[in-house]
Amino acid sequence: MKLGLMLGYSGAELRVPLEKVQLAERLGYDSVWTAEAYGSDAITPLAYLAGHTQRIRLGTAVIQLAARSPANAAMSIATLDALAGHGRVVCGVGVSGPQIVEGWYGEPWGRPYYRLKDYVAIMKKIWRREEPVTHDGEEIQLPYRGDGALGIGKPLTSILHCRPDIPVFLGTGMEATVRLTAEVGEGWLPLGYVPETADLYKPWIDAGLAKAGKSADGFEVQAMAPVDVTTDVAGSLARMKPNIALYVGGMGHKTVNFHKEMMIRRGFGDAAERIQELYLAKRKREAVDAVPDEFVDQGALVGDRQRIAKRFEAWEQSGATGLSINGNVQAVELMAEIAGLRSADG
Repeated sequence: MKLGLMLGYSGAELRVPLEKVQLAERLGYDSVWTAEAYGSDAITPLAYLAGHTQRIRLGTAVIQLAARSPANAAMSIATLDALAGHGRVVCGVGVSGPQIVEGWYGEPWGRPYYRLKDYVAIMKKIWRREEPVTHDGEEIQLPYRGDGALGIGKPLTSILHCRPDIPVFLGTGMEATVRLTAEVGEGWLPLGYVPETADLYKPWIDAGLAKAGKSADGFEVQAMAPVDVTTDVAGSLARMKPNIALYVGGMGHKTVNFHKEMMIRRGFGDAAERIQELYLAKRKREAVDAVPDEFVDQGALVGDRQRIAKRFEAWEQSGATGLSINGNVQAVELMAEIAGLRSADG
């Protein structure tokens, strides 16, 4: 199983952990991933890392679809890819949620399935440069012909000669969009994927691949898990609960919360409902306490070396091709050892 390093997005201050990324590259990690919400963006830190690394793949997990037009996303990713060289860039895209899409970006939520499909199609047309780009999609059209259009939009071809096969991974979780991911993408950035529920998704992936006439060979599934090397398992799980309560309880509208829906899919429906109820009632401490230990433990690698290694075996057998971890330097080094990575020096 390939290992990735998840950096996520910044807090109040942007700090790119360059030394940790360079360590991961030396240890044989395959990829490093950034994210964006409504603060730091996902692409700029990767441009910085591109200038300080040589081999490690640079991925977004994810850029938010509403943040950029598909043409601008294609331009930004192609520029990063040209700067990085060696075919290192992976474009991970996700729709975020309606509160951010409409409240932060000022874009309509629309129909996310069709918007994703159009978005990916346009990016790939731009990168391939086979002809001036036009697209007549369900959600997005090029040239634009909606409200306010002059009607003189001109199909164009990218001036930059792009790598035509930049891989696109989609961050999805619902059945329809997971099927779409396998149909139009080269990889999947699953929400809440754990070994215990991996079998739930396989038929969806297989259906998408079959629709596109694609083989499972080469299709990547890049899961994610925090890693904490500790003798205090209970304490570590407790420290992870506030973030889970935030996302399940408050990151999204009461009726549209993908993190809550993911928790329900994983078999923790009663807990998901209770966490949201408490969080929205501003009883945040109780919401944190309502997060089950089992739920946290399934999605993390926590404990001493033996416990983490045993749990990692389940991840290796889950069907995922890669696992992006976040943790301190000790965690980065231990996971390289457990996964049997070969360092750049050996």
